Amino acid sequence: MKRIYVVGTADTKGEELAFLAEKIRALGADPLLVDVGIRAPTIPPEVGAADVAKFGPPGLLEGTDRGVAVAGMAEAFAQFVITRDDIAGMVGIGGGGGTSIVTSGMRKLPIGLPKVMVSTLASGDVGPYVGVSDIVMMPSVTDLAGLNRISRVILSNAALAVVAMSANPTMVEPATKLAVGLTMFGVTTPAVTQIVELLTGAVEPLVFHATGTGGKTMEMLVDSGLVGALIDVTTTEVCDYLLGGVLPAGPERLDCLSRRPVPYVGSVGACDMVNFWAPETVPPHYADRLFYAHNANVTLMRTSADECRAIGEWIGGKLNAATGPVRFLLPLRGVSALDIEGGAFRDAEADAELFEAIERTVQWTGDRQLIRLDCHINDPSFAEAAMRAFHEITS
Repeated sequence: MKRIYVVGTADTKGEELAFLAEKIRALGADPLLVDVGIRAPTIPPEVGAADVAKFGPPGLLEGTDRGVAVAGMAEAFAQFVITRDDIAGMVGIGGGGGTSIVTSGMRKLPIGLPKVMVSTLASGDVGPYVGVSDIVMMPSVTDLAGLNRISRVILSNAALAVVAMSANPTMVEPATKLAVGLTMFGVTTPAVTQIVELLTGAVEPLVFHATGTGGKTMEMLVDSGLVGALIDVTTTEVCDYLLGGVLPAGPERLDCLSRRPVPYVGSVGACDMVNFWAPETVPPHYADRLFYAHNANVTLMRTSADECRAIGEWIGGKLNAATGPVRFLLPLRGVSALDIEGGAFRDAEADAELFEAIERTVQWTGDRQLIRLDCHINDPSFAEAAMRAFHEITS
């Protein structure tokens, strides 16, 4: 029988965990209280910390360094979760350490399985905790340091939420069509919109916003087998990673191509820009650069010729490791809505460095081909060429 896992550090959050479990039980569900604390619990859990710690480094609960213990317990809980087949849903509570531990396990659960995390950190940057999963972060409002009239309400709502979601979870259905991942940014929206229209109903297009999380999520779905081909025309996340922008997908971007032989159609959409927040957030060493105010909170910086060369070489190195068929498109008349004749970011010299670096770096073969196009990335002819390439490597 599947149960709702109630997870937290029973050494510091015992009273709250017991309250949450009782609320879930009162709603007719079956809670399982799991302790991920590093000290003696204040309540009797059904799964003790020692049971979880067995999945982590040896001697995990014997040291005195809290930071090391929290990191070890996060690793242990993630491995513990993988072994369980009775999870109907999971609700966790925690401050900094507890949130890190519990969400490490939640991220191992499949998309659609309910995950609710009540946290003191939920109103800040939750990216490190949510990752590319579907964890619901719920602010605790007050600290989780004993029950009070506020925390009782928050925990009661968390119980209602996880019980309702667990009663009829909506899981990802088995694929009946090839799922195709596409990457899009505002400045490449016309290109991707046209490609999606040309795909018609033969495949299932999944469009990801190229904001760092989007690229990570898309590649995670490739690794899990839920996405079987890519039309990755917007690789701008590489620029942010290499040049310190705020929307990087990290050093693993494009690594899924080396792990799974998925058909790949790629391009250099929005590689003319790096993203920062409001103007005052731009690093001082970029002060003399060309900027474009996308809005009051987003500032775009034009990539230079030298930077474009480095971006092209980085992308090229990743393409060399691809194990599946590759078609890489270079739109010679511009890579974004700003990089167009008369546009704010038009720089043919920088684009040429980008294109030539890719052409020079990649080891081109019959299965790994470069396609130069005398058009802009948002022109209909680019979308048509992308579709021809896609059909060539997927038919």
